[in-house]
Amino acid sequence: MKYYLLVIYVPWYILTMVEQTQILVERVQTGVRMEKRLLKVLKAFAEYHDMSLGDLLEGIVLHAFDGKTPFSPDSLKRIQELKKFYALDLDSNASHRLTEIKRRSANKTVPEKKK
Repeated sequence: MKYYLLVIYVPWYILTMVEQTQILVERVQTGVRMEKRLLKVLKAFAEYHDMSLGDLLEGIVLHAFDGKTPFSPDSLKRIQELKKFYALDLDSNASHRLTEIKRRSANKTVPEKKK
């Protein structure tokens, strides 16, 4: 089964976009893991622009692939505010250096010894 979704015009692109034909794509569900505070900032930014997280990430990646910045100065200011609110102190210097904390699952219990 294929799903088709129409391209949504994103508020920060308004000045750079011209009326174009829509592109039909097939989207897939993914289970990407990422840093918790970074995800909170991305979700809040997507919500601020009334768009899905997936649409936001697609826009960021497509711009990055073209060597362009996906954000206007106003959007960058909003991102800085969200980073402060969610205590996200990471920047591009942290890229490829993040190591996940190993936590013991709360669901797992230590088996009791038989008497």
